[in-house]
Amino acid sequence: MGGQSAPRYSLIAAVLRRRIETGELAPGDRVPSTREITRRWGVAMATATKALTELRREGLVRAVPGVGTVVAPRDRPARPARPAAPPHRGGPSGASSDPAALTLGRIVAAAVTVADAEGLAAVSMRRVAAELGAATMSLYRHVADKDDLLTRMMDRVVAERPLPSDRPESWREAVELAVRQFWDLFRRHPWLAAALSVTRPQMITTALPYSEWVLATLHEQGLDPRTAFTAHLMLLNHARGTAIHLETEREAEADSGLDSEEWMDTQEPALMAILAGGGFPELSRLTTTGFELDLDALFEFGLRRLLDGLGVLLGETPQPS
Repeated sequence: MGGQSAPRYSLIAAVLRRRIETGELAPGDRVPSTREITRRWGVAMATATKALTELRREGLVRAVPGVGTVVAPRDRPARPARPAAPPHRGGPSGASSDPAALTLGRIVAAAVTVADAEGLAAVSMRRVAAELGAATMSLYRHVADKDDLLTRMMDRVVAERPLPSDRPESWREAVELAVRQFWDLFRRHPWLAAALSVTRPQMITTALPYSEWVLATLHEQGLDPRTAFTAHLMLLNHARGTAIHLETEREAEADSGLDSEEWMDTQEPALMAILAGGGFPELSRLTTTGFELDLDALFEFGLRRLLDGLGVLLGETPQPS
């Protein structure tokens, strides 16, 4: 037979596909990374990337920030068929337009689920309606538009982490608790940091207790309202600014098929060629000692330094840390 054999990336994808279909790799299990594929099959990084991209396009795997490429969840079971509605009640797509079939809570919960799984870009009124088996226009009885939906989504997820009823006596413990809880929210919902605006703040009622908590704490330490609020925004934006990379990394990984470490491997030859000229001795030294970017560690380092600086502003003697 004169037919050409399948390309290597398709053969590799077929092996992994078979492992997924037989259950050897279950939903949530990590599949071999591009680096593992290059080592195991002896192929180039580009070939390994194509293999994972093929599986991703088939919906068999998905990228998870901080984890890597994992087996995607099985298709959800089909929704039970609804009784046929009279012609005048059906939407153009056949979805139910009965207002009683929807609630604001169900709409917001469905939107959060989509954003958590696929990112904020995947959230649209049409997509949320499809998740609920409803006509798109029926959502507008409950939310004004997508911006209104987004604000309600943020309001819902911030409510997951209410502050305790009593503030710690130490100003540092009190402020640190609030910032850490927001960091945890950003970690749980990678889309939240990008959605939350500092320059055009949305009316997120469940976030107001956080502001009140930090402002009251700093006011008790003698800061005027403007300085206290500036400090509050500085701390919030440290957590937010670091967490923004959670969503952008998820998008980049989905587009490229490479996690951040694998992507850095592809950039290493060009970087080493530049450093070989001797013009950047400190960066060259870093390549020999090694550096692994960890967003949690970056957040921790920055938070400690900001609290130390705030302590100096409050008149405390700097302590080594």
